[in-house]
Amino acid sequence: MQSLGCDVAALNTVHFSNHTGYRQFKGTRATAQEITDLYQGLCQSNLTDFDVMLSGYAPSAAAVEAVGAIGMDLKKKSEKPGSFFWVLDPVMGDQGRLYVNGDVVPAYKEIIKQADLILPNQFEAEVLSGIEITSLATLAEAITAIHRIYSVPHVIITSVQLSKLSQSGCTPTPPENFLTVIGSTTQSDGSPRLFRVDVPALDCFFSGTGDMFAALMVARLREAVAAAGNGLQSTASWVSPDSVSATTLPLAQATLKVLSSMHSVLERTMEARNAELAKIALETAQSEGLVDDAEERQKQDYLRRTKAAEVRLVRNVQFLRDPLVQFEAQDWRREDLPAALQ
Repeated sequence: MQSLGCDVAALNTVHFSNHTGYRQFKGTRATAQEITDLYQGLCQSNLTDFDVMLSGYAPSAAAVEAVGAIGMDLKKKSEKPGSFFWVLDPVMGDQGRLYVNGDVVPAYKEIIKQADLILPNQFEAEVLSGIEITSLATLAEAITAIHRIYSVPHVIITSVQLSKLSQSGCTPTPPENFLTVIGSTTQSDGSPRLFRVDVPALDCFFSGTGDMFAALMVARLREAVAAAGNGLQSTASWVSPDSVSATTLPLAQATLKVLSSMHSVLERTMEARNAELAKIALETAQSEGLVDDAEERQKQDYLRRTKAAEVRLVRNVQFLRDPLVQFEAQDWRREDLPAALQ
């Protein structure tokens, strides 16, 4: 966000030595009181003239509630429609399992009602909607349910592998080595305007891509809303008129730039990772037999691989600032939706 010109006040919800992808770390999680205290410190110095809030991981239900209270206070302070926008990433789990306590889920379900844009992954969308996403039909049902249940105007499901869904009926169905981002902005009657963007999947696990997507979306969505004109910046939740098609929505245009930036950075990260792993492989071969413990060797190998895959963000900042847009948004037309949802 800062590299794209945003002035940022960061309230950290954890203080860790490293990200949790290493499977080991030292540090502390912020309590709800500590989060509240930091915000009150900003308030007392009149430092809360924010137009956007981005919230991500919160370590407890109480912390989620504290973050929600901050969002609602900023919303209350906003003087006119569109002057404050809340982007909420409901970080709860992935790959079919929660990695937060169960009481965090109802806490998120409560505060999401106040957000303008939420960014769940497929599993989190299932948790929020109560619908298991197994097909194109259930994917559409889940997005429609999230709009309806929480009255949240904008939704992006950040990673879906359409090729793994049954009855995929989407045109065209991307091959297995693609990920799809699905987005929607409601129309005036609450129905979704759905678009999708297919992106080649890279054969590497990167930590922090969800955070990267969310941060870039803040900057790019503000930019796209400003470019749309017609007073959209002064419209509640930046919801475009019904006449705006799914693929020309500011949300869709912002998503294209975000994904293009990310793909360029991650491609270069992967190149650097492969070079580093090749060097490590040579050094390991030369020191073969120095570590007797097979379990320790396996652990050290995992740590080296994880470090090699650290996202090369700063050294590739030019791709954040000036992305070459290499993808296109596709309209998920009414004929692509299940009949029950039309």
